[in-house]
Amino acid sequence: MNTDPIADFLTRIRNASSARLKMVEIPGSNVKKAMTQILYNQGYITNFKFEEDDKQGVIKIALKYNQSTKVPAITKLERASRPGLRKYCGADNLPRVLNGLGIAIVSTSKGIITNKEAKTHNIGGEVLCYVY
Repeated sequence: MNTDPIADFLTRIRNASSARLKMVEIPGSNVKKAMTQILYNQGYITNFKFEEDDKQGVIKIALKYNQSTKVPAITKLERASRPGLRKYCGADNLPRVLNGLGIAIVSTSKGIITNKEAKTHNIGGEVLCYVY
């Protein structure tokens, strides 16, 4: 059994991207669905689909690459908060990723949102990961 499902989610995407796979399948959960929706809205993945099965469902993610250079759209996925060391930030000190070019995914009282949305809503929370 996996003890950190968010790290597993990020690792599967990172490995599939480095192997230049077009599609990756990830066991589903509500947190993973929300994170996948954020990656899709921010333009880091091409498409995704959630399929129900007996237990928890499967999220199928179509990865995005540059058409001419074949470079992945996601160059780095980094886990910020982990089970052994949680990382919380207030609304006034949310992280800026790559000087505003990347995003941080934050778990807040309003749900899982990006650092830019959390800044506009003036709320803080647990910083889950950095994407750029």
